[in-house]
This record gives sequence, C-alpha cells and structure tokens, in this order.
Amino acid sequence: MNTDDLVLRRAEPSDATALAALWLRSFTAALPTVRRAHSDDAVRDWFTYVVVPGHETWAAVAGDSVVGLLVLGDTEIDQLYLDPPWRGRGVGDRLVALAKERRPDGLDLWTFQVNEPARRFYERHGFHAAEHTDGRRNEEREPDVRYTWRPPGHQGPGDDTRTAPPRHPA
Repeated sequence: MNTDDLVLRRAEPSDATALAALWLRSFTAALPTVRRAHSDDAVRDWFTYVVVPGHETWAAVAGDSVVGLLVLGDTEIDQLYLDPPWRGRGVGDRLVALAKERRPDGLDLWTFQVNEPARRFYERHGFHAAEHTDGRRNEEREPDVRYTWRPPGHQGPGDDTRTAPPRHPA
C-alpha cells in the first residue's frame, strides 16, 4: 500500500488502542537510548482516557492499519509518530501539512536532541530550533530542543510558554 491510499482523519475512541500501540512501536524504534517515563499500560490508558477524548488527535490510516498519529495543542504539535515501516513514505509530510493547515498562525514542538532524523525532518519543513535544554524539565530527563514554525510575514503564537515536551520520532 502506498501513501495515495492513505486517509487522514480525526481519531475516534475505537482508535485509542491502535494509536497507543503505534506510539510504543515508534518510540522504541526511534529512541532506543531514551528512557520511557511510563509503562506500556500507562501509555495505553493515556491514549484511551486523555489523548483521544481530550485533544485534537488525527490518525493516518492505510487500509485497516493506523500508520501515523498527530496530536495538536492550541499552538503546538504535541505528538507526531509514525509506524516504523511507514517512515520515509510521505506520511509525516502529510501530517505536518495538516498541522500547518490547522494552525496557520504558527506551531511549536519539542523533540529530543538525540533524535537527529526528527530534527532533520522538522527543519526540512521550515521549523527552526529556538531553545535547547538539558532535559531537567521533561519526564525522561533527556536533553531536548524546542522548534518553532511561523508562516512568512506572520506574527505567530508567543515563544515564551512551555508545556510538557512531546516527543516526535517522525
């Protein structure tokens, strides 16, 4: 199956289990040296009871499989994860385009400094590193970097607010 057959749609409660499984596979594959702050069961519960019902959550679906996920906050990409076999096939590109369409004033996001593929991906999509930290403010205690994207000539959301840093293997 290719990305021509890919459907981007709002996640439904019945997607929570598949989204959590995708997040777990993606995090493990992309960030093998990063300590996960929560158990598999806690991640599943978080998707079921917090993420899907309480956040703007998108699923990238190919056939019957969820192959990507995007979670948007008011001014940020909170989560962007791809199923490892689907990396490099345009799914992330489509999810970032959707995020920019949904938040045309600008976006912020956090990723780990060690996640070089994600950093290159976001930079390719016009995001700029705005802040590097030593990891003391995230649950994993891993150095991270905040990226920002602003449309040309547009004053976007402020850069001085911080929420819990999401992780994006893209």
